[in-house]
Amino acid sequence: MPLKVGDKAPDFEALDTDLKPVRLSEVLARGRYVVLLFFPGAFTSVCTKELCTFRDNMAKLAKANAEVIAISVDSPFSLKEFKEKNRLHFTLVSDFNRQVIALYDVVLPKLLHFPLYYLAKRAVYIIAPDGTIKYVWYSDNPLDEPPYDEVINTVNKLAAQ
Repeated sequence: MPLKVGDKAPDFEALDTDLKPVRLSEVLARGRYVVLLFFPGAFTSVCTKELCTFRDNMAKLAKANAEVIAISVDSPFSLKEFKEKNRLHFTLVSDFNRQVIALYDVVLPKLLHFPLYYLAKRAVYIIAPDGTIKYVWYSDNPLDEPPYDEVINTVNKLAAQ
């Protein structure tokens, strides 16, 4: 069952692009909101546009005391190249074992009607420092992009409270 606003965000630990473990609870312990992005695959057109749009809005997110973590099932090595090529200045995490996408129930079993190994659905969660989910958006269609302005405005409103 998909997670919803008010649920406790499942904690996870996964490797970043430098092969260092990232644990959600440790990031939240810094007292910042986390904008948790799930995306199907590095180097694809829609995913590149999505992550670059968040990159271009990092100043607004940082002003709202928010940190971005983006997750896909790509290897840490692919994600590192993707991060460098697109000058992404936020954390990318590899869920190569597909445990995190299962925890968050964002498993995409097909990509545009092609049965593949499981990918991540495109999804956005805003998680408060106490671990409570404050915002959820996801799509079963990997071509859909998240409502960027809505995500940024939500983070700003939460930070102002």
